[in-house]
Amino acid sequence: MMETIEAVRAALGTDRRAAFDRRVERAADSLRAAIRAGEFDASAFAIGLELEGYVVDGEGRLAAAPERLFETDGCSRELGVHNAELHTDPDVVSDSGLRRQAAELRSTHQSVQRVLRESDRRFVLDAMWTVPPETGTRAHLGRGRDVDGVFLADEMRPVPRYVALDQVIREANDGRIDLGLPGLESAESMLVESLATSMQPHLQVPDPADVPRYLNVATRTMGPILSLSANSPFLPADLYDEALADGGDDFETLLAETPQELRIPVFERAVDEGSNKCRVPRDVETIDELIRRIEADPTLVAPPELDDETDSESRAGDDDSEGYAAFAAKRGTYWRWVRPVFGGEIPRGDDGAPLADGTAQSVRIEYRPLPTQPTIRDTIGMQALVAGVLRGVDATDHPLATLPWDDAKASFYAAVDDGPDADLRWVTRDGERTTATSRIHDELFALARRGLDELGVGDETIEWALGPIEARREATHAAPSAWKRARVREAVADGASPPDAIAEMQREYVDRAAEGTPFARW
Repeated sequence: MMETIEAVRAALGTDRRAAFDRRVERAADSLRAAIRAGEFDASAFAIGLELEGYVVDGEGRLAAAPERLFETDGCSRELGVHNAELHTDPDVVSDSGLRRQAAELRSTHQSVQRVLRESDRRFVLDAMWTVPPETGTRAHLGRGRDVDGVFLADEMRPVPRYVALDQVIREANDGRIDLGLPGLESAESMLVESLATSMQPHLQVPDPADVPRYLNVATRTMGPILSLSANSPFLPADLYDEALADGGDDFETLLAETPQELRIPVFERAVDEGSNKCRVPRDVETIDELIRRIEADPTLVAPPELDDETDSESRAGDDDSEGYAAFAAKRGTYWRWVRPVFGGEIPRGDDGAPLADGTAQSVRIEYRPLPTQPTIRDTIGMQALVAGVLRGVDATDHPLATLPWDDAKASFYAAVDDGPDADLRWVTRDGERTTATSRIHDELFALARRGLDELGVGDETIEWALGPIEARREATHAAPSAWKRARVREAVADGASPPDAIAEMQREYVDRAAEGTPFARW
């Protein structure tokens, strides 16, 4: 325990942070030089994926993940003791590459479930847990102790980096994080972020000079894609008991005030130390400017896992398999909803072997606004949609990038608030501004098909990947959040209390998700 406390104190030390900033500056200079020298050029577009979820017990209540779970290939720890992340190795975008992503993710998911069944638990693909542990939500999120001036949240993994970040964020918020959500006004620590889980598609871009253009386009796709994927419209059920017992608003009023994608405000506010680090990124013109932005972003902690005795920047990679370790660590708290990643692994080619001309030094886009989806098929569909749209816009010289940044931001937060009913904003292929949702989604899927085709994916695989997502447009509920709200409203109308209605909805969601049927067919 004291080893953790000492590591946290070192991470927060003024001298160490200053030394870390100097390392970041040198690493950024080296990174810019390496990019100019062509060392980060790649031979192909490639994709990868991260998928977060949480563990529940046999009664569907939140539960801690057993440590042996993380001996599973492709499964790693996350912030909360109940969280876990599945991830894939990168593949060149192609028929076999896209299907290999699905097969690998499915295999890891099955392995995780086998391990958890040994202790009568299971892994849930969902964007926010709503059935709390027996101790209740507030106790789970709030339990902790002060050890020699450092707060240790009981349900947070005692990783020095997490604890140090929590210390900075708590101090910036006078010991209590303001959330301002109906049913959850505040929280004791950044552990509240463990409420929410997400999926992050990655797209490797061959020429680093093109990355700013792809990032700017990605910002303009967030609203339309999130409108079809929203999946966190409820906080844990017991919080509504408290909110309604206060004698204020009724449940329908609370629901109207609650975003359909709660995960976004929860994360933005849980990690806010005053600089609004988690936000929609501004447009960027060049890769040099992008590197400077990350370099200049406020430093919260000097990562405890970095050796501060050396000034060298190893290219062997850090825990995220990225070279330029100090810069990679700095980028780790550059919490923008789309952001670049420098370095990685050599992608697999069509034959499943690492590309002969591949390199671990490349640049990829991490697309972060998407909530965890109910099934593997839905997840792969979203991965294909993101990769296809970003490539499709560029391949067709579509004018989407001319949509003003303020409109792109408004479109995104409209989708956060209203999911499939959001007032979206878009520029059509003819250069016209539109808010017509049907037309926007028409172009979204047309661009995704064109982009995947440009990347060498065949028609059959394109339909296999995109079909489950496009089918949401004609389904009774176009996004999981809308399905969840409808189920709860129906139960409340039939006389159930809101907490009971939410818990029952969640049980049905978990059972349906476990069956693997794509959401559009629920």
